[in-house]
Amino acid sequence: MGFTGDDGDEALVPSPGRLKPLNVDSDEVSDASSMEDTTSPLNFSVLFCDDTLRVILEKLPIVDLARAACVCRLWRLVASDREMQVRAFMSPWKIRDVIGYPSSSSFWRDNSLWKFAVSHRLSRGDSIASLALKYSVQVMDIKRLNNMISDHGIYSRDRLLIPVRKPEILINSTCFIEVDSYAKREVAVLYLEGNRPEVNSWNCVATERGKRRVLDSLKRSMRVDDGTAQYYLSISNGNPRAALAQFSEDLIWERQVSHP
Repeated sequence: MGFTGDDGDEALVPSPGRLKPLNVDSDEVSDASSMEDTTSPLNFSVLFCDDTLRVILEKLPIVDLARAACVCRLWRLVASDREMQVRAFMSPWKIRDVIGYPSSSSFWRDNSLWKFAVSHRLSRGDSIASLALKYSVQVMDIKRLNNMISDHGIYSRDRLLIPVRKPEILINSTCFIEVDSYAKREVAVLYLEGNRPEVNSWNCVATERGKRRVLDSLKRSMRVDDGTAQYYLSISNGNPRAALAQFSEDLIWERQVSHP
């Protein structure tokens, strides 16, 4: 027998003379060695090369790109690149361009549909119900997006933000990153009715009609004239609540001085 043991039984170790050489192709050997090289832990160093890392991270969706930024300092530096974040933000919806800079880089971490809104310029006869019917959305969704408690809030505004429910309207579109002063939230706004106004009256300066309504309301609350209400509104940066609080503080101070 080719296998011998101390007790004459077959052993587990074959005798050298009986072994046959294995027919292994030299190409297979080279492929195996190359595989060992690529899977070797030492080759993970390529993930710390800026160019290679950028090529890899560009393939990731926005959520995974945000997670990649938590790996290490280098990954965070590459994954936080604005161009890469914008590309990942636009990719699922096939948006042509996004214009503007968000107040925080965390804006790019979520590109779900609720981050987008359509700007609708209000005209005579518009109502929440009619707009909900026109854009195929729920009335409560419009109110929630625009921070409205009742339907009467529509009369103090010149536009409303309409939530996006049909992703098709985002295809090949241009969105503008805006913080709406009424809705008090940052969204990517889509203008379907034409080009975006040069001066963004929605964010920076209230319209004349809106200013008049705020001023009249402040006058009634303070029981003062136009000039006084305008003064307190100006020193409060247009915030009616802050203006009313400042006016109350001044009244208390005057009473204390008059009656020590």
